[in-house]
Amino acid sequence: MWSQHTPWSLAALVSTTSWLLALCLMSFRALGVQGSELNCRTTCICASNIVSCSKKELLTIPTKLPRYTAVLDLSYNSLTRLRAEWLHAPLDRLHSLLLSHNELTFVSTEAFLLVPHLKHLDLSSNKIKALDENLFSELQELQVLLLYNNLIAHIDRTAFDDMASLQKLYLSQNHISRFPLELVKDGAKLPELLLLDLSSNKLKTLPVPDLKDLPAWIRNGLYLHSNPLTCDCQLYSLFMHWHVRQLVSVVDFHEDLKCVMMTLEKSTVSIFSLDGVQFMNCTVIKESDVEAYLGETVTIDCDTKQRGMTQVWVTPNNELVPPKASHSTNRTMAVLANGSLQIRPIKVEDRGTYTCYAESELFNETLFVTLMVYNFTQNAHQDTLNTAYTTLVGCIASVILVLIYLYLTPCRCCCRGDEKKEDENEDSIHSSMLSATPNHETASDKVALNRHVAFIEPSGNLQDQNGKLKPNGAQEGPDGKRAQKQLRKMSDPGSISSAFSDTPMVV
Repeated sequence: MWSQHTPWSLAALVSTTSWLLALCLMSFRALGVQGSELNCRTTCICASNIVSCSKKELLTIPTKLPRYTAVLDLSYNSLTRLRAEWLHAPLDRLHSLLLSHNELTFVSTEAFLLVPHLKHLDLSSNKIKALDENLFSELQELQVLLLYNNLIAHIDRTAFDDMASLQKLYLSQNHISRFPLELVKDGAKLPELLLLDLSSNKLKTLPVPDLKDLPAWIRNGLYLHSNPLTCDCQLYSLFMHWHVRQLVSVVDFHEDLKCVMMTLEKSTVSIFSLDGVQFMNCTVIKESDVEAYLGETVTIDCDTKQRGMTQVWVTPNNELVPPKASHSTNRTMAVLANGSLQIRPIKVEDRGTYTCYAESELFNETLFVTLMVYNFTQNAHQDTLNTAYTTLVGCIASVILVLIYLYLTPCRCCCRGDEKKEDENEDSIHSSMLSATPNHETASDKVALNRHVAFIEPSGNLQDQNGKLKPNGAQEGPDGKRAQKQLRKMSDPGSISSAFSDTPMVV
């Protein structure tokens, strides 16, 4: 049996052995490229202090890199892990490390111990999912960090600690859902940060009050477009204010700043259209002014769009504010170290528009700040309002009382309306002559007046009068009773009977 199949078995064995040998040779050759020492002729390109190993299908980083290497390009390979031992000797001159377009899923926190002077690190277009604790803390001189186009969903709050020199941080096109406020607030963690790109992530909300308080030179480099932000008027106020200031982070990506309306359709609209009636009718935003009260210390910020600019202030009277504090009439006006203008104590004559001229080698900017001063102290503000309110209430009450007196007080003569009409048809002399009220005019005054003689003739039937005339010609009615008017107007006949003689009366 064995002899019959020996030729076939030998042929199969030889074939199998040849295949395995070829595979081993290929693997050894691959390992020679992937795990061998740097070869500037076959595996990489070496140009002075630049080592470029891009697009070489590397699985590991070549060893024994020259100590004078300043730029190391390992992009477009198949690297999966950046371990602590990827270097066996420090590279003190290395300032740029390019690892983009690999398959990196893990970066050790000790991976950068031997490159302490690194200034540019590119980890973009990889498969990194999280930034662990103190991941970049060893890179104290790093200025630019590129992490865009990864799978980052979690950022530890200490990942960027001790990075005092970082100026630009690119985190766009990831899965970040929480705004890392600790990176920009108060400038304590990244004091030199000028650009933070969080565009094209999964941010739904923003800490609007905190972002409004950021200096303009930080907001000018804060990119938040292409996020599924929830529409509201605070969001509109934030970006509209940035647009009024012409911040490049908003102006350059005006069309990409959109938000999601929380309706059934969840439609996406432009943030700058939220002031329309068809959406949320948000209040239009304008540049706010500075308000102050008498006696306060006021600081006016020169909120420039770039950091490290030289500020020069001009008062509303076109007077140049000296760089050092100037004292006049018990008042101090000074330009502070950060470029702000300080006035103390504030007075009414200090109000007006102040101009800040900010200058640098590459950029100039002019800012106008209007200062409004109230003519009272802030402590007396509430008392002034209370006094004004009390005065207003008193005036309104007085007007109401006057209107009540004029239109709602009962008239004592309303019941005598008909009587006044009847009196108009009678001789007016009767009422004037028969009045029992004494005349206060003196005799000399009467003589000076024009004199009229009037004879009073009895009216009607004077029978049953016993020679006496009843005042006002009072008569009895058909039923033997006098009319009500005559009864009320009639006085004692005996006391005025002498007035009805034939003697003419002078009036």
